[in-house]
Amino acid sequence: MTDLGPAELMHNYQKLPILSHSLDEPSAFTASSLVESVRRSRRIAKDVIPPLCILEFDGDLTDWLVEQRIAKPYESWACFHTTMFALEVAGVTCGIIPRTIGGPYAVLIAEQLAITGAQLIVGLTSAGRVSPELPLPCLVVASSAIRDEGTSLHYLPASRDIDCPAPVVPFLERELLTTGWAVRSGKVWTTDAPYRETRTQLEHWANNGVLAVEMQAASLFAFGAARGVAVGVVAMGQQRRRSRGQTVRYRVAARWIADNRSVRPSIYWVQ
Repeated sequence: MTDLGPAELMHNYQKLPILSHSLDEPSAFTASSLVESVRRSRRIAKDVIPPLCILEFDGDLTDWLVEQRIAKPYESWACFHTTMFALEVAGVTCGIIPRTIGGPYAVLIAEQLAITGAQLIVGLTSAGRVSPELPLPCLVVASSAIRDEGTSLHYLPASRDIDCPAPVVPFLERELLTTGWAVRSGKVWTTDAPYRETRTQLEHWANNGVLAVEMQAASLFAFGAARGVAVGVVAMGQQRRRSRGQTVRYRVAARWIADNRSVRPSIYWVQ
């Protein structure tokens, strides 16, 4: 195989399907058209959804909130793929959608949330520890993300990483500290392939200041930056192997939410 120079390599890379598309051309398929289709087929009245919405990766938190009758189905949510539940927090109705796993799915739902009235979208996801200094368990507020995934490339030009596009990080960190859990803010590594995380990659990103690895922050940040939507991401750092302990920790988090619903949700007012 002939070695290629930098210019030839760049030319070849630009021919890759994931990079050879216009970021400025309007989409032929839109979230608004899908929402209108759902409303027509299911006879759902047009209504504004809760201003603060949570995309919950695992679903354990939502399951517990529903089981305890703290959260109830939100009937005005028009979506073929998901069910939204709602709960009241200090007089503000908050929506939560479970099992929005991975960047493509999270952004698919975030697009629909944005056009139906959500003012702040927060991704709540599982994460694996990258930095050996990260305590476990730990809540990681993502301030930036390594773009090792594909969805972000359909919203913004290619780059190594992306910052959280909304000034929510200090507010999220402040609110989460009241739980008594370990809380850190910093860079995460977003990947589409969790079973292809190698030791070489983990060591590389740890040496570059990454705290944890997850599957949606870069995608949501790029969506938010491109669409002008306020988004944030909180990752629950844990051991790589999922266990019953993870479900217990989610239920502890749910219990804290249930017991502290009088706390003012100041992250909502960040805009």
